[in-house]
Amino acid sequence: MTRRGFDAAVRALVREQERLLRRRNRPAPGGNGVVHRYVHPVVTAAHIPLMWRYDLDFNTNPHLMERLSVNATFNPGAIELNGRTLLAVRVEGVDRKSFFAIAESRNGIDQFRFWDYPIRLPETADPDVNVYDMRLVKHEDGWIYGLFCTERKDPSVPRTDTSSAIAQCGVARTKDLLTWERLADIRTRSPQQRNVVLHPEFVAGKYGLYTRPQDGFISTGSGGGIGWGLSESMTAAAIETETIIDDRVYHTITEAKNGLGPAPLKTPKGWLQLAHGVRNTAAGLRYVLYLFLTDLQEPHRVIAHPGGYFMAPVGDERIGDVSNVLFSCGWVMKKNGTVCIYYASSDTRIHVATSTIDRLLDYVQHTPEDSLRSAGAVNQRCALIDRNLKTRKRISSRP
Repeated sequence: MTRRGFDAAVRALVREQERLLRRRNRPAPGGNGVVHRYVHPVVTAAHIPLMWRYDLDFNTNPHLMERLSVNATFNPGAIELNGRTLLAVRVEGVDRKSFFAIAESRNGIDQFRFWDYPIRLPETADPDVNVYDMRLVKHEDGWIYGLFCTERKDPSVPRTDTSSAIAQCGVARTKDLLTWERLADIRTRSPQQRNVVLHPEFVAGKYGLYTRPQDGFISTGSGGGIGWGLSESMTAAAIETETIIDDRVYHTITEAKNGLGPAPLKTPKGWLQLAHGVRNTAAGLRYVLYLFLTDLQEPHRVIAHPGGYFMAPVGDERIGDVSNVLFSCGWVMKKNGTVCIYYASSDTRIHVATSTIDRLLDYVQHTPEDSLRSAGAVNQRCALIDRNLKTRKRISSRP
């Protein structure tokens, strides 16, 4: 390639990406009355700045090759700051290493653009091998906290075992998402922790934390379920007692695993909680999203728990690096009551779905709980049919 051809190829790459970044989104047709999906993913690997992937110097990269390619963008934390929606995106390179980067949008629906640099996350004395799935939380104490999974190789296994790992909850805090202070990893009595979420308000003067204790890196073992605990501080957070508030249950969407997604939203009726549930299938693990409601004064006490899933992978969402997965660790509640739910499909790309607080509360409070038996599921549907037949008869009898 000549220098002139190189420059022309760079300009073509810029034009192509600019079309993607300026693309408007629109609601997808259909829906169930609870949420609206959108036609286009909001962030993909193609949204990653060209300067992060290509060496744009003809002298050192005359063939215009990607030097640091990106495999996927997924599982973002979300926050509204200074009138903009910001996503702390998990960016995974082709080397399997994940890192965090901020993508910004004016409306939270489309035209997300990454900031100039990814987050330079400080390391601890025991450096992370991998970090991922950051939850962003504006806390009552004035800080914005980022809680994420920190992964290191398990030192107790033989050197030849190169897949065993230990997962814990890493913590960093910031005021502006530009400069980050790394705090100590959260200490619990569980051998492994994932999906740890900070409650946004003090509880009895302490920091409330939702946890997910498990025995192994992949398997929950004797652990599992969404836990709850309190810590005196976040600079050296420690939870001495974990109480399971939402357990795994046989033959439900949470029978294999479950964990909280983002920090809960405060509503007049309680704390609205978004979580993921996992079950095993012949095709592998299937991840879906579900909602429940906890008490305003006692955030660990569940007061409404609809049965089944709230959202599951559909269409192209089922295809990707880890197929048949929806996962969310970020949502934003607007001043007008609109809720933007950011979710990843199949560990590959990020989508948005929208609803309102009124609709979500209606769904949570009036959807029946899981009956836990086939006969109970039939009874629930028959009761609905009976009500609808009476309604139809009443409507048809009107003049």
